[in-house]
Amino acid sequence: MTPTADHESPATAGDDPEPASPSEDPPEPPSSAYGAGRPAALVVDITDATHRLDAGALRWLRAHATAAAVELRTSGEARVRVIADDEMAAAHERHLGIGSTTDVLTFDLSAGGDAVDADILVCLDEAARQADARGHDTARELLLYVIHGLLHCCGYDDADDASYARMHAREDEILAAIGVGATFARTDTEAAS
Repeated sequence: MTPTADHESPATAGDDPEPASPSEDPPEPPSSAYGAGRPAALVVDITDATHRLDAGALRWLRAHATAAAVELRTSGEARVRVIADDEMAAAHERHLGIGSTTDVLTFDLSAGGDAVDADILVCLDEAARQADARGHDTARELLLYVIHGLLHCCGYDDADDASYARMHAREDEILAAIGVGATFARTDTEAAS
């Protein structure tokens, strides 16, 4: 298991250890992940360990994470835990030796298998800061982090400029497909709506 930490800009990616999946292009989903034209299930279980998300926001996050999982066309399970800055900073230090908070830590436990098996930590406090700066709500930012963690488990990486651009474009493609709209690279027009 190699945890993957993510930060806002590709310039900081060099500070992180090697990501869980160093391939340049993400692998195609295995054909066994499809049945009768429908993708196998990827279950995304989200727990709010902070108890600070209101019920509506948590329900929205769960529903949209499930929709995003369908777009990934893979199977398996991801356990997502929404945590606060202090817990994220401790996990970041414990697993990667970096003594600060971050937005998402992904623990890919699949050992190279076809199905996703992951634990993903997403930081509510960082999501609130970024959502405020970007002009959208915190649940939408958390959804971006969940999708980012899932993409790491599907072979995407953001260690260099090209893979960073490819990964974040895929995030926004998924968000658009599920009706949320681009979030990472929104235009000013999208931010105003």
